[in-house]
Amino acid sequence: MDFSHIDVLKSKLDSLRPLPSEAVRNLEDVYRVEWTYHSNAIEGNTLSLVETKIVLEEGLTIGGKKLREHFEVINHAEAIEYVKTLATKQTELDERVLKDIHYLVLKGIDNQNAGQYRKINVRISGSQHLPPHFLKVPEDMQELVSWYYEQKDRLHPVELATRLHFKFAYVHPFADGNGRTARLLMNFILMSYRYPPTIIKADPEKRIAYYQALEKASVENNIDDFIALVAQVVEESLYQYISAVE
Repeated sequence: MDFSHIDVLKSKLDSLRPLPSEAVRNLEDVYRVEWTYHSNAIEGNTLSLVETKIVLEEGLTIGGKKLREHFEVINHAEAIEYVKTLATKQTELDERVLKDIHYLVLKGIDNQNAGQYRKINVRISGSQHLPPHFLKVPEDMQELVSWYYEQKDRLHPVELATRLHFKFAYVHPFADGNGRTARLLMNFILMSYRYPPTIIKADPEKRIAYYQALEKASVENNIDDFIALVAQVVEESLYQYISAVE
């Protein structure tokens, strides 16, 4: 995969640093709502973008919507702030970070499993991939963290973040909330390398492409489509940040 165009955009963004504080604050507010909306919508949350904004910014509940869906919005926004803090402090990735992110995603929804590796075997609806036996999950997650440190200085940051997302999703270490956690984890890595957060969109076409690319990586051991998909949305985020602060 050729990341040269991304490198050019990233260099251009870096040349504009320090970014204007007002522009950054506005971008962060926009991304907080959009990232929360799209990541939740991918998993079936029915709150619209506007409803997500109202829940986050006005603290209101939306009539006819499930309490769980409101918790998913509030939790995800809190997890974004946590991930942003980790990235700013250049916190190292470890299993505690993984579990803490997941805890924030699921707290108040499923406290028994929030931040805890699954103790059951699971299937992924619509997928041929069968995640590993639950007894193997702790070992697989140790291997995931070890892999990250072996590859972090070898792989391009975009490929590193994408492969980490895939490997995490492949293990499916938690009983629920794996998708949201994987995307937060991916952005933790990107933001640690001073990339803007990247949003996988929930529009039907893009959502299907996202799932198909993950399925191809899981079943056929071919991750090229997934890396290309993430690289495209990384480019979009870089363009948006550059145009906002230039």
